[in-house]
Amino acid sequence: MTDKSEKKQDSDLFLEAIGKVTPIKSDKRSVVPTQKPKPYPKKKTTQFADKLTLAQSEPVNALYAEDTFSYTASGLQKNVLKKMRRGHYGLDAELDLHSLTSAEAKRELVKFLHYCEQDGCRCVRIIHGKGYRSENNLPVLKNDLNIWLRQHQGVQAFCSTAQKDGGAGAVFVLLRLSGKYADQDDT
Repeated sequence: MTDKSEKKQDSDLFLEAIGKVTPIKSDKRSVVPTQKPKPYPKKKTTQFADKLTLAQSEPVNALYAEDTFSYTASGLQKNVLKKMRRGHYGLDAELDLHSLTSAEAKRELVKFLHYCEQDGCRCVRIIHGKGYRSENNLPVLKNDLNIWLRQHQGVQAFCSTAQKDGGAGAVFVLLRLSGKYADQDDT
């Protein structure tokens, strides 16, 4: 009998400790919240407009490792290239295309130029390398870049950099200012 009295004392002690309790009328209550959580939006892949659409007006000769190259769009002053080489425009951004395939480099170039136009960059440097390890000593990225930059709508001029900035392995590019920065144009 001591067992039943101990259980009764334990039960009384328990009820005294928890206080007044109201019984649950139905135990069929859902523990799951009634509202579903909001879905996470799927990340969109940014589509960049392919601005490499201008037709090439003149044939472009193949470049070798130590060759320099330059280009100015029609209607641009002749001293623009001199100003670019001397650093008159200042450097706003830089892209390094070393160790990329031609397709990867083109994708990165289009993306880079798109963001530069959005941010209002005026002069950028693109490092392409000299192409010493290319077949027949013909640099692939250097020749591709020479064609792509001529075809890009936002490029006004470009030239190989001075030796201290990369020499024949890099190029300065002068970009057209986007519409929101057009009133600041100084060329």
